[in-house]
Amino acid sequence: MTDAQKTAADTTLRAAGDSPPDPRPAPVPLLEPREGIPPVVATDEALAEVVAAFAAGTGPVAVDAERASGYRYGQRAYLVQLRREGAGSALIDPVGCPDLSSLGDAIEDAEWVLHAATQDLPCLRDIGMVPTRLFDTELAGRLAGFARVGLGAMVENVLGFALEKGHSAVDWSTRPLPEPWLRYAALDVELLVDLRDALEEELEQQGKLEWARQEFAAIAAAPPAPPRKDPWRRTSGMHKVRRRRQMAVVRELWTARDQVAQRRDVSPGKVLGDGAIVEAALNLPPNTHALAALPGFGHRMGRRQLEQWQAAVDRARTLPDNELPQPGQPLNGPPPPRSWADKDPAAAARLSAARSAVTSLAESLNLPQENLITPDTVRRLCWEPPAQPTQETVAEVLAGHGARAWQIEKVAPLLTTALLTDTDGDD
Repeated sequence: MTDAQKTAADTTLRAAGDSPPDPRPAPVPLLEPREGIPPVVATDEALAEVVAAFAAGTGPVAVDAERASGYRYGQRAYLVQLRREGAGSALIDPVGCPDLSSLGDAIEDAEWVLHAATQDLPCLRDIGMVPTRLFDTELAGRLAGFARVGLGAMVENVLGFALEKGHSAVDWSTRPLPEPWLRYAALDVELLVDLRDALEEELEQQGKLEWARQEFAAIAAAPPAPPRKDPWRRTSGMHKVRRRRQMAVVRELWTARDQVAQRRDVSPGKVLGDGAIVEAALNLPPNTHALAALPGFGHRMGRRQLEQWQAAVDRARTLPDNELPQPGQPLNGPPPPRSWADKDPAAAARLSAARSAVTSLAESLNLPQENLITPDTVRRLCWEPPAQPTQETVAEVLAGHGARAWQIEKVAPLLTTALLTDTDGDD
């Protein structure tokens, strides 16, 4: 039995809403990996040794990845951490070893243990690592009803250890990586399998383990997300931009900024802030002198940069009307709920009843509403209900929107009742 498992055996699991033990033992600081900080793998030869070791290991594989969000363009992985019984821990540099498909193949049949899997899976997929089975400790914590589901909080509440989290937002593209960062990275996978085992036991006791298995299977089977349509519309402060010509300025500046950021491999926000883009859109500066007077285009910006941004503004200023963006995004689904009362009072009544029922059930099951059923699925069902709402037809609609079997079993009866709500409120 590992140290963590011994601690877990002596630590009472606490779900959200439970009273803490009195007195609660102080968490034990976890300062060093059990076998020390492993060397960073950055060559094909060293990678081959890791692949062989992990292929020979047993049991689940703890997996984590570090990105350089806010520093570099995109969401690529700059460090991959793994741990498996019989193989120990490994730290792999995807810059030196950009293709980890051999490692992915070696552990393909194992269950991968990740924390907040949907955050790491895209960058892992890009380097050839795709799990067929997984256990998400963050999602498991949500289903079990824990109020705080960050890795540090989960390790502390479940296993009784305190993880140092001071390096979570550093620039992981830095080379060489400092030793304290590597220690932090190795500790992130040190207890993941222990945490997985304890959470599995807790979910079993709560009767939720099968729910979790269905959720994990859905994550593993999900295809890569398609490219976002009109990503410039997500510019922070976009709600201030009302006119189509102004929207065109946002689009042109956002596109120009993205091209520069990609070429320089830096975060777009380091090239030009969202606030500056919105200010330029609202003011439509006619020249670089006027542009330089706006917030975000201050005296530190060189003439060539100002000319580059002014050229984008000028392109938007001279576009013909038929090429200007339309206000709002094309709707793929129901309109915003705030407009339902005017557009379709019956749908608004159905949604109100559905939300109330889902809230009550989620509270009784001690899990977040969005994990019981996604709000988007509820909205779509209430906006376009089946012609004859029955549990069978409602279940069919829910399944069509990706709801899992356990979710359908729990919510189909109450949502069927909600769809039959009298529009006059006399239900």
